[in-house]
Amino acid sequence: MARLFAELDSQPTHLGEISLRRRLIPTLGDDYIYEVKLGDEFLMSSLFVDAEVALADLGLAATPGQQLKVVVGGLGLGYTAQAALKDPRIARLLVVEALAPVIDWHKKALVPVGEALNNDTRCHYILGSFFELAKPELGFDPDTPGALFDAILLDIDHSPSEFLNSENAGFYTGDNLRAMAQQIKPGGVFAMWSQNPPDAQFIALLESVFAKVTSELVSFYNPFAQVEASNSVYIAHTHQS
Repeated sequence: MARLFAELDSQPTHLGEISLRRRLIPTLGDDYIYEVKLGDEFLMSSLFVDAEVALADLGLAATPGQQLKVVVGGLGLGYTAQAALKDPRIARLLVVEALAPVIDWHKKALVPVGEALNNDTRCHYILGSFFELAKPELGFDPDTPGALFDAILLDIDHSPSEFLNSENAGFYTGDNLRAMAQQIKPGGVFAMWSQNPPDAQFIALLESVFAKVTSELVSFYNPFAQVEASNSVYIAHTHQS
């Protein structure tokens, strides 16, 4: 008989203990659910990945060009990266993750999409802080200083005003968004996930930096609460040269 619950790994990080758990809920079917906790907080579940997938789908649908070079900020359970790699235009995908255990889970294929990401030669894990590497003097690609990207897809904080780490708050300013945008090609895209409905104040902030800004609600079913839930994806286009 299959075990209903197992903790697959638990490691200390600078943000607290992070753990990967696997759970079987018979009433929801025969597939395992994978969960990530940071301290006492549930960060993510493989049961709710619609918006993470939509971040890649919507962001890349808005991105012009071929042979795309793309950054994903935040590896998580890997669903945004997996969705991005389904776009045949992707030539190089850099997945930036600040927590080494999360990258390790993927390299060891402890999570459902780890093996697929490992086997795709376009996908590269970058251990580091997205918010530090967003500074143009550092840059996201360690092999190509000064590299420009067709799209940057961000899924780290809970929303533009609710942060995984209080130090992240400084990123959400006009100056720091402009600095990040220097790493995006003219006409390229910055897209970001949020657990909350579109925020008018954040949209106005994006509009002060980018040429065009839209937002999309992504709805999905929550079987625990038996209700439709929703997250948001912001999509911002850089100015043409």
